[in-house]
Amino acid sequence: MPWLGFGTLIPDKALTISATRDALEAGFRHFDSAERYLNESEVGEALQAGLTAGNITREDIFVTTKLWNTNHRPERVEPAFEASLKRLQLDYLDLYLIHTPFAFQPGDDQDPRDQNGNVIYDPEVTLLDTWRAMERLVDGGKCRAIGLSDITLKDLIPLYEAARIKPAVVQVESHPYLPETELLEFCREKGIVFLAFAPLGHGMRPGLLEDPVILAIAARIGKTPAQVLLAWALQRGTAILTTPKTAARAKENFDISPLPDDAFDEINGIKTRQRLNQVVSTGVPGFIPKRNLDEQIQ
Repeated sequence: MPWLGFGTLIPDKALTISATRDALEAGFRHFDSAERYLNESEVGEALQAGLTAGNITREDIFVTTKLWNTNHRPERVEPAFEASLKRLQLDYLDLYLIHTPFAFQPGDDQDPRDQNGNVIYDPEVTLLDTWRAMERLVDGGKCRAIGLSDITLKDLIPLYEAARIKPAVVQVESHPYLPETELLEFCREKGIVFLAFAPLGHGMRPGLLEDPVILAIAARIGKTPAQVLLAWALQRGTAILTTPKTAARAKENFDISPLPDDAFDEINGIKTRQRLNQVVSTGVPGFIPKRNLDEQIQ
């Protein structure tokens, strides 16, 4: 799996196509999608355009997508996987993740709520039940590897110990304000790839891109704040996802070089602690716009 990946959480479908094409042109080869993003078809369209152009092959790219919470029941896992493959226009998937450890009420509504607006969870299925169905996908040959997203170390350990096929990747929010050091150390020990999303703070402002430590380092070494943050993440041994939406940003985010040791240590010394996405507490992604939810249930 390429250590620098392109995340496709982009609400606008036309922009999804152009940004994915620009990322491919800039050199990105890992593309991270999800059933929940409602744009797998657009990601697939852009990737197919790149493949048919003739300069890259399917084996050159690494494609990830995710099983949504409403499909956790074992009998729903394979149909959901096949539907994602069809939308992405692929014959196999490099990596399939359980999007969150939370099972929602099964059905077509991806955001099931009761009359009070509370999420309706599914008490009839466990995370291990879902994982067993994921393992069978690997056995079937169309899925090369499986993993988990938005999971805490506390929930990961028992799943890891019970798994026949161990998680290959764990994808979680991580950046200097949320280093997730214990989880990273566990992943290193077990040979699991730690894949960080929101390494730039999901563009929230004020935030990481305006942090005085980051700004000072960027000025000192002649890099942008984004390049500094991405370099720090790679240097500490995590794979990363970033979502540049223009060709210029894609080139910038792909142009990463190692930080001087003193700069790396300065970033490690940042004391601010902030989680930007509360999905680990509820299973409800914090970065998907409300209008995206409304479109899905109409």
